[in-house]
Amino acid sequence: MIKYFIYCRKSTDEADRQVLSIEAQITELKEFAKRENLEIVDCFTEAKTAKKPGREKFEQMLKLIENGEANGILSWHADRLARNSVDGGKIIYLLDTGKLQSLKFPTLWFENTPQGKFMLSIAFGQSKYYIDNLSENVKRGIRQKLRNGVYPNKAPIGYLNEPRKRTIEVDPKTARLVRKAFQLFASGKYSYVDIDKFFFNQGVKSTTNKYLRMDKIRNMLRSPFYYGVFEFAGETYQGSHKPLISKTLFDKCQEIIRRKSKTYINHKDEFWFLGLAKCKECSSAITAEKHFKFYPKTRGKVRYYYYRCGKKHGYCSQKYVSSGEFEKQIREILWSHSLYELNAKRMLNWLHADEINERKTVENKISLLKPQLSNVEQKLDRLLTGYLDQVIETIEYQTAKKKLIEEKTNLEEQISSFEKNQFLWVELVRDFINSALEAHKIACAKNNGEELSFFAKKVGSNYFLSGRRLEFCPMRGFNALAALAPAASAPLSLHDLR
Repeated sequence: MIKYFIYCRKSTDEADRQVLSIEAQITELKEFAKRENLEIVDCFTEAKTAKKPGREKFEQMLKLIENGEANGILSWHADRLARNSVDGGKIIYLLDTGKLQSLKFPTLWFENTPQGKFMLSIAFGQSKYYIDNLSENVKRGIRQKLRNGVYPNKAPIGYLNEPRKRTIEVDPKTARLVRKAFQLFASGKYSYVDIDKFFFNQGVKSTTNKYLRMDKIRNMLRSPFYYGVFEFAGETYQGSHKPLISKTLFDKCQEIIRRKSKTYINHKDEFWFLGLAKCKECSSAITAEKHFKFYPKTRGKVRYYYYRCGKKHGYCSQKYVSSGEFEKQIREILWSHSLYELNAKRMLNWLHADEINERKTVENKISLLKPQLSNVEQKLDRLLTGYLDQVIETIEYQTAKKKLIEEKTNLEEQISSFEKNQFLWVELVRDFINSALEAHKIACAKNNGEELSFFAKKVGSNYFLSGRRLEFCPMRGFNALAALAPAASAPLSLHDLR
């Protein structure tokens, strides 16, 4: 007996506005199944467009059909299943392979014959043509709106969308408030928060009866829409709507916005290790400072850099560390947790030998599993032949098939696991060795503060400064290199290379 999955879909596309709701589809399909005595296994519902592939529930249903859990689909119409060529092709292919034996629609007739599949392909093609044509019509309508100077999106605060004329009109309730808000902000005495409070006190609130979002206020004060132009897809258009403010008032507001914008000085070029460590005594972040000292008889004006506790959590007794000393300690950390070039080369050679052995081992395991998989597939074919020839009963066939499919799935997973993960550990070890080698080179280089800071975070974490000394927790793997130091970081001797 054929087992069916119910599939119901509705999206917010223009093409789906006249389609029954998901609840209505389920009700109609269940009544249809009852009239036709159809066995329903499960029901899949989805609120997503079918214009392009990628529907999770639809893919899940097809996968279950491929696994033999059902062999029929009951849906309201063919366009509920597919509006694109990929999903439509999957349905046709399942019919061709026999894994899908029946499609039922209350709104149209389908028979699993060459002619029926041909007509189904036409139905899918019509659905795709409709949605493609609709998309072109919408784009053409937007282009025409832009040519007419009509903003093709939702009207901003102060305006209303007029559905009958398909234009944007001034909102008599909020237009004067928007104009007043621009005037207040242009005076330079009011902030974004003050403008938000002004709207709230005048009764302009969010849908949850609260203050408007701050980004909405910012976007309003920066939008050229209010003096008669608008931007769409990176291009500026002259609007046909009535301006609420003058260009002069708008420019004054933009000047205020630029004046209020804070300019942050980036000290990263001077202090590369900001954000790396914390104070061990009070857990405040380690900050950096620069000071100048004037030597009238010798060097003149000299600049000094140092790192110290930010003391954000009260009194702290920790003293400052000079920038040079701080950098020196980081270089020592990288040096002691790194690999010398010859050591790294020797370890990579060992890894390559292990990779070859691993490859042979995996190939041997796969060569043993593939004949077992082929044997199971042959048993499934013989079992199906026996069932079709009525040599075995249905219950016996289903039990044996379930057992063989489970065995086949298990073998396929083992083979796939060997093929995907056989050299994962090799790549991880190779990346670690290369990182340790890179750390050694960076520790020896000069004037490379940015690289030092980056690799310090790669080698360890939880950096703390205490008694003018850096403490940290080495990352996994690097702690082993520290245990071997200085041997790992030093060149190998001739005796070690033998």
